[in-house]
Amino acid sequence: MAGVAALSAAACAQAQTFERGTKNADFEPAFDNQTRAPLVDSDVSMTVETLADGLVHPWGIEVLPDDAGYLVTERPGRLRVVARDGTLSEPISGTPEVVAQGQGGLLDVALAPDFAESRRIYLSYAKPVDDGLSATAAAYATLSEDMTALENLTDIFVQEPGSSVTKHYGSRVVFDGEGHVYVTTGEHSSDRTRVYAQDLDKTYGKVVRVTPEGETPEGNPFAGQEDAIDTIWSYGHRNVQGATMRDGQLWTIEHGPRGGDELNMVEPGLNYGWPVISYGIRYGGGDIGSGEAVREGMEQPVYYWDPVIAPGGMLSYDGSAFSDWQGDLLIGSLYPGGIVRLSLENDRVTEEERMHMDLGRVRDVEVDSDGGLLAITDYEDGRLVKITPAESS
Repeated sequence: MAGVAALSAAACAQAQTFERGTKNADFEPAFDNQTRAPLVDSDVSMTVETLADGLVHPWGIEVLPDDAGYLVTERPGRLRVVARDGTLSEPISGTPEVVAQGQGGLLDVALAPDFAESRRIYLSYAKPVDDGLSATAAAYATLSEDMTALENLTDIFVQEPGSSVTKHYGSRVVFDGEGHVYVTTGEHSSDRTRVYAQDLDKTYGKVVRVTPEGETPEGNPFAGQEDAIDTIWSYGHRNVQGATMRDGQLWTIEHGPRGGDELNMVEPGLNYGWPVISYGIRYGGGDIGSGEAVREGMEQPVYYWDPVIAPGGMLSYDGSAFSDWQGDLLIGSLYPGGIVRLSLENDRVTEEERMHMDLGRVRDVEVDSDGGLLAITDYEDGRLVKITPAESS
């Protein structure tokens, strides 16, 4: 089903009435605008169109070339094509077996940079491994010309070791345009495993970098180091569910605990602190790790939220429909919901906007071929919506 709902100018101006909640932790930011940057209203009247509904916990979206529609993953394990008229395809065959429990299932989808020639796509997912455990994995496959089947499914990354906890898988798949694939992971959210984010012989709470075939590329910071996994790019992350390239630089966004969601500019070999330092606290109260937010040898987030936004997917806007947003970060929010926009100057956040909070749990965002903004909502009856300036709709 599809339908159109126009938002009034007042409905779009949510930044004027949104108030941040009480902070959970008492940490002082390390520098100006590291948190609670000025809330603004871009004063753009927009139209929201529901392109498709009836999606079951959609997680990732990609725009197919030549107006062929959109690829959308559903967490229970299905991959579908959504036509531009909102028609949902039957599930595409050949997808990997997934652990569709807890936060697990079929997660991200990304088109290879040469998709038009190779028909290759990449998926991330919760993979069943030995002894009833699961792990974050990423794979590529070839999408058939008629878009009904995946062929030659091949893993390029499988997290080590397997976990009994079906939470905090990550994971996004991002290309840097230079022949590398980044896959983000989580640390599976248990007292026993979260410390693995600091261990270089495990791929919990990491960003990994591989070639399109899953090999270790030149320049990986820990390649050849004893007791370290060659594919690790950065470490000390909690649960990275958003990642994007901005001006050739990898940016990630990760879930904090109670407070402490983080936006990071990720550099090779660096330690981003989890679970030793954090701007959040435990869900039940009490310190995380050292009880500190700053420690020598551990990186500071570019920005953090307290209270949280529960971030989903993220992009650096490069479309034509919203010309004033060029280079801004647009982030799906699961709680309190909607879309968060950040403006940056010299890699520092200068302002924040909250938009379309009535959409609820936005799991992923993408830019359509005409510059419109796409968002998917993570519900049992999830939607794919398109947001455009009202005057162009």
